[in-house]
Amino acid sequence: MERIVLHIDMDAFYASVEQLDHPELRGKPVIVGGRSNRGVVSAASYEARKFGVRSAMPVFQAKKRCPQGIFVPVRMHRYKEMSHQVMDLLEKYSPIVEQVSIDEAYLDLTGVERLHGSPEQIARRLKEEIRSGTSLSCSVGIAPNKFLAKVASETNKPDGLTIIPSRDAPTVAQSLPVGKVPGVGKKTVDRLEKLKVFTLGDLFTLRERVLLKTVGKFAYTLLEFARGEDDSPVVSHTDAKSISSEETFEENTNDFEVLKKELLAQTEEVGRRLRRNELKGSTVTLKLRRADFARITRSISFSEATDSTEAIYERVLTLLEAVDLSDKFRLIGVAVSGFVAGQGTPTQLNLFARENRRRHSWRDVEKAMDSITEKFGREAIKRGSLIDEE
Repeated sequence: MERIVLHIDMDAFYASVEQLDHPELRGKPVIVGGRSNRGVVSAASYEARKFGVRSAMPVFQAKKRCPQGIFVPVRMHRYKEMSHQVMDLLEKYSPIVEQVSIDEAYLDLTGVERLHGSPEQIARRLKEEIRSGTSLSCSVGIAPNKFLAKVASETNKPDGLTIIPSRDAPTVAQSLPVGKVPGVGKKTVDRLEKLKVFTLGDLFTLRERVLLKTVGKFAYTLLEFARGEDDSPVVSHTDAKSISSEETFEENTNDFEVLKKELLAQTEEVGRRLRRNELKGSTVTLKLRRADFARITRSISFSEATDSTEAIYERVLTLLEAVDLSDKFRLIGVAVSGFVAGQGTPTQLNLFARENRRRHSWRDVEKAMDSITEKFGREAIKRGSLIDEE
């Protein structure tokens, strides 16, 4: 059976949500990100992109390129809320959905034609449901593998739909500029262009040892891509090795209370996803990234697997308390791994009855909160410590 992969990418997601919530911004150059000159652009509307504004660009540079740009702060809670609406729609069309970021995901459509129609019919229906459900547009790519599906989704943005048939895969891949290949950064592009390699097809002019010396073992992946091939599977959350959530701060911080509060918000997200997928994990990992982009990870294991937000937070907070906070951080997150099936899994009762009752009571509360948020949305109920002070 021929493999079929769909990649969906929301169009200028953060900026589009801002234009949706604030109609007066529609048609104007909206730039989402830090307002201070030391910040960076998180997203730019297509009107702003015409002036050369791009994500990750320093704000001071964005202001020079687009002085008439309208700068708005990041509202991550709102973007996550819209993202959940989109991702819920995707699960109607495939049991295998891999969310790779807040605004993009892969679907494995292999074998679903009998249920939902041709890949093109699914894509058009999906685009329409997203538009009617959220008033946002997306671009979709369909191909025989993940690599080309992502390439396809980026071909006709915004609001595009591009299909690459398997018979055309090698031709399309070999004509692709190396700078457009997922995972290839500017330094790699510069090295390859010095060797007269401008497209993936140009790789075949090099000897393998030269390519290995230039880009290391990534050479094998590039050669696979150049043949239009990619065997990497679409991995759903239930098949993933871990479930994680992380947040990038608008401004770097080492304030323990700020870190602690954000960590609770991310732990709530992870716990909710564990319970929704009927999974329990035995290892918790704290993820931090310093202002200089250096990564810090710390892990701790449970004596028994859990899906309780409260239990996970207790462990990850212990990890945070042991971290040197003399440097500021730009990102914090939490991951849970070491999965076992959640429902029907026998649980070892704690010898200390009071502690055991407390943990079970908290889990009942969390399940009730899950039900409320599923029915009424993420803002319907939240812990008091997560409510922003006026």
